[in-house]
Amino acid sequence: MSGVDRLNVPEFERPIVELEMKIEGRRMDLADASSDEDRKSIQSEIDELEKDVKKHLDSVFGNLDPWDRVQLSRHPNRPLATDYIATLFDDFQELQGDGNFKDDPAIVTGFATFEGIKCMVMGHRKGRTLQERLRCNFGCAHPEGYRKALRKMKIAQKFKLPIISFINTPGAYPGIEAEERGQSQAIAEAIREMSGLRVPIITLTIGEGGSGGALGIGVGDRYLIMENAYYSVISPEGCAAILWHDAKKAADAARVLRLTPNDLLELGIMDEIVPEPYGGAHRDPRRTYDTVRTHLLKHLKELMALETDELMEKRYQKLRGMGKYIEVAA
Repeated sequence: MSGVDRLNVPEFERPIVELEMKIEGRRMDLADASSDEDRKSIQSEIDELEKDVKKHLDSVFGNLDPWDRVQLSRHPNRPLATDYIATLFDDFQELQGDGNFKDDPAIVTGFATFEGIKCMVMGHRKGRTLQERLRCNFGCAHPEGYRKALRKMKIAQKFKLPIISFINTPGAYPGIEAEERGQSQAIAEAIREMSGLRVPIITLTIGEGGSGGALGIGVGDRYLIMENAYYSVISPEGCAAILWHDAKKAADAARVLRLTPNDLLELGIMDEIVPEPYGGAHRDPRRTYDTVRTHLLKHLKELMALETDELMEKRYQKLRGMGKYIEVAA
């Protein structure tokens, strides 16, 4: 991690990062050591520090609460949609513009090949550097982003290509200019049209799954979510501000919202939780990519084996069966 990234890690992970920084420094000392005795002493110290790291990992990541998972979903080093696309897909050809207003960089779309299968891939683009994040609105799309995505999904249907969508947004952009250009209508149309597309659609929530911003490119046949991601009607901070008029109660809101992968699986919203390396996807991106590849390929092959009418019926039943409710007498 760079120095900036170390400053932005969740508070509960900072002791681990500090120990890892010490290990890095001692390894540099080890390379410069002039005698066997010095090398042996430094290596012994490194071994003890590595044991301390493991103890902290077990202590922290063995007892994550919902708010901890929300913070992990926002980790500055967590793999982004663009990372998954670059690593898992071949021949990616980005397609830009909504054919009406302009291109929205907060959503990336394009043709690609996944394990030999031609498809349409898309996702929320957050950006890695500050300049990229500002350009992409931190993954908060304008209406032209959702219109762009829908335009490309219709192209996928025309050419009978499956769609793979990577979800990672705190929500759609809420600014006045977005509302003026029909933000709610763009999202509503995307939800309606996606539900009727006659090609397989897989959505994978890789970080934040916030409200309509996630739903705008998140309707499909299979709903997957990473182990340390969340999916919710509102952010914990927003919920806390509404319920208790105090955004600092976000941790309490995270528990109430039932936004963790296990909760979502129990409620019938998600179909599968994709496991992450111990400590989070950012600690071993390569292993994370391999795991995601395996899960995506399994679901894609299952969906492509279905007749179109059967695919549509299963999607209808999936959407109808999401969530749980209790009827009470008036």
